[in-house]
Amino acid sequence: MRKTALALLLALAVSAAAAARPAEAATDLTRWQVVIQGNPAGVMARRVDPENPAAETWTFTFNDRGRGPELTTRMVLGEDGLPVSVETTGHDYYKVPVDERFTRTLGEDGARATWQGSNESGEKELEGPAVYLSYETAAAELALLARALRREPDGRIALLPEGEASLQSTQMVEVGEGERRRRLTRVAIGGLGFSPDSVWLEEDGSYFGNAGTWFSIVPEGWEGVLDTLIGAEERADEAWAAGLAARLAHRPEGPVALVGAAVFDPRTGEVLPGRTVVIEGERIAAVGPDGEVAVPEGATRIDAAGKTVLPGLWDMHTHLGEVDGVLQLAAGVTSVRDLANDVEQVTGFREAWDSGEGLGPRVILAGFMDGPGPFAGPTKALVSTEAEALPWIERYHELGYEQIKVYSSLDPALLPAIAKAAHERGMRLSGHVPQGITASRAVELGFDELQHVNFLFLNFWGDAGIDTRTPARFTEVAARAAGMDLSSAEVQRFVRLLAEKEIEVDVTIATFEGLFLGRPGEVSPGYRGVVDRFPAQVRRRFLGGGLQPPEGMDETYRESYRRMVEMVGVLHRAGVPLLAGTDDLAGFALHRELELYTEAGIPAPEALRIATLDAARVTGRADRLGTVEPGKLADLIVVAGNPAEEISDIRNVELTIKGGTLYKTAELYEAVGIRP
Repeated sequence: MRKTALALLLALAVSAAAAARPAEAATDLTRWQVVIQGNPAGVMARRVDPENPAAETWTFTFNDRGRGPELTTRMVLGEDGLPVSVETTGHDYYKVPVDERFTRTLGEDGARATWQGSNESGEKELEGPAVYLSYETAAAELALLARALRREPDGRIALLPEGEASLQSTQMVEVGEGERRRRLTRVAIGGLGFSPDSVWLEEDGSYFGNAGTWFSIVPEGWEGVLDTLIGAEERADEAWAAGLAARLAHRPEGPVALVGAAVFDPRTGEVLPGRTVVIEGERIAAVGPDGEVAVPEGATRIDAAGKTVLPGLWDMHTHLGEVDGVLQLAAGVTSVRDLANDVEQVTGFREAWDSGEGLGPRVILAGFMDGPGPFAGPTKALVSTEAEALPWIERYHELGYEQIKVYSSLDPALLPAIAKAAHERGMRLSGHVPQGITASRAVELGFDELQHVNFLFLNFWGDAGIDTRTPARFTEVAARAAGMDLSSAEVQRFVRLLAEKEIEVDVTIATFEGLFLGRPGEVSPGYRGVVDRFPAQVRRRFLGGGLQPPEGMDETYRESYRRMVEMVGVLHRAGVPLLAGTDDLAGFALHRELELYTEAGIPAPEALRIATLDAARVTGRADRLGTVEPGKLADLIVVAGNPAEEISDIRNVELTIKGGTLYKTAELYEAVGIRP
């Protein structure tokens, strides 16, 4: 299945890196190409021990903007085709050391599995077939799992350390020509994530590859078949999403009346009790005190006593995948802005979600653009000259994109021309601050908006030689921000610049909580309250931690994060417009983002305004979205409690309404394996 950026980071090895060939298979195919957005990014290889065909060694590495794993997995298979030992060493996506081991032994009392790593350890008596998925999943494991599932009569098998996998579907596809023609099988597996994961196998059950618009693994020399495989993946995704939409989108035959509700008004910050909200078709028809607003005959009445009705939430920084549509609606997010994605994929989401053929919020698009080089972003729009950049801007504009987002490797000399072309077309310009300039300079060169609060801190170290194309844009802030005086004249001067020029800042503070405070074996603070509701294998991914502080720097990293939260409050009090974006797990991360705003000193009603009316204003949609009033589109949420008093009540969304269609949160979460 297609995945968001964050889901990919959490599961790069779980699905994309998984690969295997059975011990008895030929060993002529030993190398695979890792491809990101159509560009070669790394290599995977398999070697079978000539003296022990049951022993395999897999290596896996790729470069994603200076990030990426380098892993070696040594595996020995048992007679049943499943591992009896797995050892994985190297480093993970964020360069954190990996040393993980699994063994399966058979004794007088039966089989026992034991696993040990920096994130988790344990052991379990085995009552039947079970498949262990390493935290940094061994290269062979997903294909081994697929074969094991196909052998089981009911298509189900226990997972270790916990959970159960299920065989969802299989699909045959022929690729290649002549003697280079192969019959491949796509195996979809449930129980690993919020949606089925897939792997491509050859006729003998050996691993062929994985395919996706963002990330693929394909045998060297077979890169030309990726379009075929990606097309099959997309059709499978669309069928999965259409099935959910048919079951979970409730379209009333007549009007709907929410009765007894408290209604939040983001313009004033007030919560008005005892209100009736009438919806007819896709719009709000009436709002007023109970008893004074007529409920149309035959209307569907919904008792909202003790609950708060708010405008639908906005997430202004997403990278959408198919399952994100479900997660966003379940969390009350009815509008999002996608800030970098595959063009065909994301425009397909927008069309399907607008038409109701799929489940998801309204989508506003930003066209992504970077410069070529070793740290280039995951995009096909890699430009070095004005002549290369301008056609991309025009293409994005023709497709209905409303913004251009540039990235860290872009030549800053191109910014004036890019800004001019974007602004002439009514498009905004934002992004990462390109390497070699500061945030202040980016504003001078035409930025309307800045992404990520870390770039605000980097603004003050422009002469420090920090290569912001690399993970240094995280680690240097983690090491230095603790010492920043946010009341200093230098900081205040910069903040005034942002306020005077009305530069929006998309701070994504929740993302940095996980990066700076996450530690191996612990769930990041932002997810501790919800992760136990997730599928078992998803829960495990939240034990990986974030950036690993160097020895003696743990408290510095924590203090740097506190300074980042403090900066959010400084910006707000100075009148710098904030945008509620996450760049993180769909739905849940926005709730945490708003909680962190209140920790920064922003009153809860103002945090809610940022995520509703302010977002509608910035995107030019305040005439039809952002408040609960007659004539506007019926994008509303019903929340148990009052988040204007206690911001964490925003987690208690019970009903989301988008354009008059009703979505029950409990049903949406159940469909993707999340407990209410």
